[in-house]
Amino acid sequence: MIKAIIVDDEPLALEVLETYISRIPEIQLVQKCENAFEANEALKNHQIDLMFLDIQMPQLSGIDFLKTLANPPCVIFTTAYPDYAVEGFELNATDYLLKPISLERFMKAVNKVSEKLAAKRAEHDNNHHAEGAEDFFFVKADKKLVKINFDDILYIEGLKDYVIIRQDTGRVITLQTMKSLEDRLPVAKFKRVHRSFIVNIKKITAILGNMVELMEAGKIKQLPIGKNYRDELLDMINENKL
Repeated sequence: MIKAIIVDDEPLALEVLETYISRIPEIQLVQKCENAFEANEALKNHQIDLMFLDIQMPQLSGIDFLKTLANPPCVIFTTAYPDYAVEGFELNATDYLLKPISLERFMKAVNKVSEKLAAKRAEHDNNHHAEGAEDFFFVKADKKLVKINFDDILYIEGLKDYVIIRQDTGRVITLQTMKSLEDRLPVAKFKRVHRSFIVNIKKITAILGNMVELMEAGKIKQLPIGKNYRDELLDMINENKL
């Protein structure tokens, strides 16, 4: 499933793209944003694979906004002005759609994204399953580098610009975003279940309604399952991946 956001200050453009997205089962529209600031919050709170980004927007243009992102998702620029095409591709945009956008041209751009994401995920999986792959990483905390073993992690909690790594032995607080930390975790061991929580799959003891249960310090701990993450989690369970 490709999780996407639309960033455009024109209501009609938002409506057209939303309609197109609804016709493609592999894309889930997570949020519609009217400006770069709403989009920035969406990227912080969700794992986004694709961003449909208008170029001409008030206060901060799409191009300038993309320049501020350290780890942007795949980007398809949408605009009524062809003059920005070269600069858009220099920023590694996957495609560039001129308004009015036809469904055929839209689908062609989406297919490019699908291919790009498939290649990226294959490389990611290979890296994490390679012989001799590390089973730990380091984070900055308390003015030092702290070693975190993947198997020791119970869950990870996001708190604004910080993340709290919960372990049986205690917690580690580090200054970074949930997305940046999620990108460092092996996909076979961890699952994001909420915009504020990532869970070590092996630590899940039960799922009750919209809650994940695990044991923390000898007690049952419940974490919420966000609606944008529930389907993927249940798919993993149904495929016996837990």
